[in-house]
Amino acid sequence: MKSIFTCFFLVLTWLSSSQDKRNTSYFDVNYFKGNIALHNNDILHLIQGHPEGVIIGWNKKTYGFNDWEQRYNYPDFGISFAYQNLKNDVLGNNASLYAHYNFYFLNRNLMFRIAQGIGYAPNPYDKETNSRNIAFGTHLLSSTMMMLNYKKERIIDKFGLQAGFSLIHYSNANVKAPNASVNTIAFNLGVTYNLDDEEPEYITTIADRGTEKFTQPIKYNVVLRGGFNESDVVGSGTYPFYIVSAYADKRINVKSALQIGTDVFFSKFLEELIYYQSVSFPENNVSGDEDYKRVGVFVGHELFLNRTSLETQLGYYVYYPFDFEGQMYSRIGLKRYINNKWFGALTLKTHAAKAEAVEFGIGVRL
Repeated sequence: MKSIFTCFFLVLTWLSSSQDKRNTSYFDVNYFKGNIALHNNDILHLIQGHPEGVIIGWNKKTYGFNDWEQRYNYPDFGISFAYQNLKNDVLGNNASLYAHYNFYFLNRNLMFRIAQGIGYAPNPYDKETNSRNIAFGTHLLSSTMMMLNYKKERIIDKFGLQAGFSLIHYSNANVKAPNASVNTIAFNLGVTYNLDDEEPEYITTIADRGTEKFTQPIKYNVVLRGGFNESDVVGSGTYPFYIVSAYADKRINVKSALQIGTDVFFSKFLEELIYYQSVSFPENNVSGDEDYKRVGVFVGHELFLNRTSLETQLGYYVYYPFDFEGQMYSRIGLKRYINNKWFGALTLKTHAAKAEAVEFGIGVRL
């Protein structure tokens, strides 16, 4: 579900940007081969070979017809499809579909792709038929892909080459246990093909106007978030959670804002986990009367990209009656502004590298 809404957010940006017919497009096809990273010793039995596959992408170029394109050095946006043989019958062969952005550095020779999408696992965990697959608890997964490639277009007519490294991550973000997840780190080699004979010139109106100046008073935000998740105890059940967040933000320039605020968490899965530990593990000294609610304070950063923004936050629980994954937490995700005040939010809350929940939210910025 996280990936469905992430793709929806990115496609909205794509639709709003792709109306300009002067933008050109190209395809890239990449073969990759690599290794599953051992981020958790519990998945050691799932690492049996060198996963390989193919990544196919369609990309739309930008040339600065909108100011945000100039600020970010004329990124591409598009859609990617990946097919991966994980070299393990327990895991199977995963397929995934993404919305992506390509950002450029070093005179546009270095390309960084960040993509978020939906993955499909054909062989998820089943206690009777596939109990060894502790990586994927569901068929549908969230998948994140990153590529860092050296790239040269139009080497021969419309054909070019790119090569570098890729990371593909699969997880269901603890919607259902188990969820040990899989990260593939690979080398990729690809071919690009431009669909247009010529490209327009890059527009530099922002540079012509000089340094952009941007001021804005402190804004106050209230966000209501919710969703469903499960503890790591397989079969313990999926429960709703609710979060109320309030924070202030200050735009420090046209791209960025700093945040400080507080969260109040109402996580019903934690209430069930407290009861489970009180009756199953008396050595843990859990009485069963511990409060499942938590309160945190956080600092954050928001990066504005057109009407979509990337939000990152680091928090600490100041009210923490039951120990679950430590007192530090983080949040990363996307916001999509409906207008100058209202926005939708899709975020992932984690404790270090361990996901707790995907959060769907709606908020107001005053």
